[in-house]
Amino acid sequence: MIPLTLTLFFLLILELSSSTEISISFSPKKLFKSGDPVTIKWSGIDSPSQLDWLGIYSPPNSESPHFIGYFFLSNSSNWQSGSGQITFPVVNLRSNYQFRIFRWDESEVDPTQQDQDHNPLPGTKHLLGKSEELEFESGRGPEQVHLALTGNEGEMRVMFVTGDGKESFVRYGSGQNRLDMVVGTRVMRYEREHMCDSPANTSIGWRDPGYIHDGVMKNLKKGIKYYYKVGSDSAGWSTTYNFVSHDGGLNETTAFLFGDMGAATPYSTFLRTQEESISTLKWIHRDIEALGDKPTFISHIGDISYARGYAWLWDTFFNQIEPVASKVPYQVCIGNHEYDWPLQPWKPDWASSVYKTDGGGECGVPYSLRFNMPGNSSELTATSAPATRNLYYSFDVGVVHFVYMSTETNFLEGSSQHSFLKNDLESVDRSKTPFVVVQGHRPMYTTSNEIRDAPLRKKMLEHLEPLFVKNKVTLALWGHVHRYERFCPINNFTCGVEALPVHVVIGMAGQDWQPIWEPRPDHPTDPVFPQPKWSMYRTGEFGYTRLHATKEKLTLSFVGNHDGKVHDVVDILASGQVAGYENGYNDHFPNGHVSKVRVNDNISKSRVQARYSGSWYVVGTVVLVVGVLIGYVLGFISHSRREIASLNKWTPVKSEET
Repeated sequence: MIPLTLTLFFLLILELSSSTEISISFSPKKLFKSGDPVTIKWSGIDSPSQLDWLGIYSPPNSESPHFIGYFFLSNSSNWQSGSGQITFPVVNLRSNYQFRIFRWDESEVDPTQQDQDHNPLPGTKHLLGKSEELEFESGRGPEQVHLALTGNEGEMRVMFVTGDGKESFVRYGSGQNRLDMVVGTRVMRYEREHMCDSPANTSIGWRDPGYIHDGVMKNLKKGIKYYYKVGSDSAGWSTTYNFVSHDGGLNETTAFLFGDMGAATPYSTFLRTQEESISTLKWIHRDIEALGDKPTFISHIGDISYARGYAWLWDTFFNQIEPVASKVPYQVCIGNHEYDWPLQPWKPDWASSVYKTDGGGECGVPYSLRFNMPGNSSELTATSAPATRNLYYSFDVGVVHFVYMSTETNFLEGSSQHSFLKNDLESVDRSKTPFVVVQGHRPMYTTSNEIRDAPLRKKMLEHLEPLFVKNKVTLALWGHVHRYERFCPINNFTCGVEALPVHVVIGMAGQDWQPIWEPRPDHPTDPVFPQPKWSMYRTGEFGYTRLHATKEKLTLSFVGNHDGKVHDVVDILASGQVAGYENGYNDHFPNGHVSKVRVNDNISKSRVQARYSGSWYVVGTVVLVVGVLIGYVLGFISHSRREIASLNKWTPVKSEET
C-alpha cells in the first residue's frame, strides 16, 4: 500500500503538470511616443472568471495595490477560453510599465475600498502572472508641449516636459526648414514633499513629474505663422509645430472658452475621468482649422486635469491637449480641484463649507509649475511647497481685454487680488478694447442647486459685483457648475437694459457630475426646476463657447458636443446693449453650423424668442422647457453610451459633487 503522504505528493505533481502556465505578452516591445497603442495578450488561465483583471503599473516595481489603472479580462471577446487581448494607448510617464493579472473573488470584495463612482476596487491578493517591462524609445525628444501668451507683444511662451532635465532649447522661424532662431529654457520640477496631503504625497498618488521646461520665443512679427520644435541634439527633438503670432493692433478677436474639462483614460482608475473632454477638443480643433491663419487662443477657467493627487492624470491631460495647445496659446485660471486642501492659508469662517479637500493634496503645486501665465501673482502656501502662482492676471487680445481671477484665494476688498482687479478694470482703454471679459472658476450667479457655495457667492456679490458694474464689464464667465447657463445683463439679481455684465456659466466641457437645478422652495422634492427670469438659457449639454468680437460687437456662442453646432448665441454691442441674433454664424467660422433652435435675447423686449429654420415660430417659454428637456435627454444618452462602452463592469453612481 502506498503511504498517504506519497499519494498526496503524486496528486500534487499531477495537478501541477496538468495546469497550463499563464503567459502575458505585449507588442510592440517598445513604444515611440505618448499615446501610441500597446496590445496585451494572455493565455493559460484556468476556469476564467468575470472578475479576473489586468493591472497597469508604472514604475514596474510598484506594490500590487498601487496600480494606475485596470481592465477586466472579460472585456476581451474570447476571455472564457482563458486567453484574450486588449489594446489601448499608453502615456509616457518617464518610467517603464508592467502588466499583472489577478484573480479576484466576489467573496473578497471590500466595500470600504471603492473608486469615485462607488465601484469596489479590485483586490490584489491572488496574483496569476506578470509581464516583462514595456519601455519607450529614448532620444525621441520632449513631450506635453503647450503654448501660452506672456502678455508682451512679439512673444510666445512654450513649455514641455523631459525625463532628465538636461539643457533643452526652442528652435523657431518663419518656415519649417528655416528654424534659424533659438532660445534656451528654464527648468523646474516639484517633489513629493511639496505635496500637502494624500493621495498626492502617497505611494498611490505620487509619480515623478519629470522636468518642466519654460522658454519664450521673442521678436515675433505680428500675425505671422511660425514653426518651432523643442529639445536638444543629445536627447532628441520634438516634431515641428506651428502657431500664428498675435497681432495687438488687430480689430478682431477670437477665442475658445470653457471650464471643468479634465481628461479621458482608456482604463478604469481610482477617479472618474472625463470622456466628454475628447469631444470638446475634437470640435475646438475643427474650429481652429477653420480659422486658418487667424490668431486665437483657448481659455480653460479652472478644474484643469482633475488629477486631484493622482499624478499620472496630469500627464494624461497634457498628452490629450497637445494637438491644440501646441498650436494656440492655452490660458488657465485656478479651480478648487487644483488647489483646495484642509490647511490652505485663506479659509475664513464663512468659507468652512466652501473650501474642502478638492485638490487631493496638490495645494496648487502642479498647476503653478506646469503653467506660466502673465503677471506675477502668487500666494504663499505656509508649507515647504512653492508659492501658488497664476492666480490673477490680464492681457489684451485685439478688441477685448481679458481678466482672470482666483475664487480660491482672497478676493475681498483690501486683498491684493481685489486691488489688482480694481486697478486693472479702471485702467482699461475702452477706445482700444471696447469689451472686457472677466473669468474665474466658481460662479457669482447660477440656478443650480449649489448650496455649498452660497456663502462665497454672497461675498462675490458684495465685493466683486460693484467693481464689475462700475467698470462696465461686458462678460463674466464662470465654471465649477457643470452646465451651460446664460443670464441677462444683471446687477443684484435684477435684469437691466444695457451696460451691465452678462454672466455665463461655462463649466460643461467634460466633467459629468451634473448638479440639478435649484428646486422650488415650497416643493423641494418635486422634479420641477423653475427657471428664474434672469436665467435666459440653460442646458445640461456638454460643449464649449467660442467668442468673436469686432470693434462694434462681441458674439458668444455655445457649441454642443453631441453635434458640434451652435445652440445658444448672445450678441453684445460696444455700447453694452444686448442685441437679438438673427444672422448665421458661418461668416465667423466657415465650417461652423447653427442649430435649428436659437435662443435670442433682446432685453428691451424682456422676452426670449426662439427661431426655427423655417418660417414658423413658437412661444419662447415652450422652447426653454423643450431645450432643458433635450439637454437632459442628450446628456443622459451621451452618458449612457459611454457607460455601455466602458470597460468597467460595475455600474457607476452619479455624484452631485462639483
